[in-house]
Amino acid sequence: QVQLMESGGGLVQPGGSLRLSCTASESTVGVNIMGWYRQAPGKQRELVADSISGIKTKYADSVVGRFSISRDNQKRSVFLEMNNLKPEDTGIYYCHLEIDPSRHFWGQGTQVTVSS
Repeated sequence: QVQLMESGGGLVQPGGSLRLSCTASESTVGVNIMGWYRQAPGKQRELVADSISGIKTKYADSVVGRFSISRDNQKRSVFLEMNNLKPEDTGIYYCHLEIDPSRHFWGQGTQVTVSS
């Protein structure tokens, strides 16, 4: 059972920046996907960004040009740099790890609030 620990959430004003971190309890070498999802109040959980095999990245259209995902297997970690934050970015951000399609793991989530 892989455990994921997120950090870096908080309250920020519109236009501000935050950096989220997620560290896995086991090696991430060979892990297919590490990424981030978010869930806003009253809405379904949605993909924010994925790092696929450490080679490709995928972003939600709403965050392209503002968010950047990176991955460091030596640190067993994935990061999400969020810039020019907007109120609609508010939500709980969940780290996600997929070893293969039948094995998915989730973190507990970290709250991001964008408000003046």
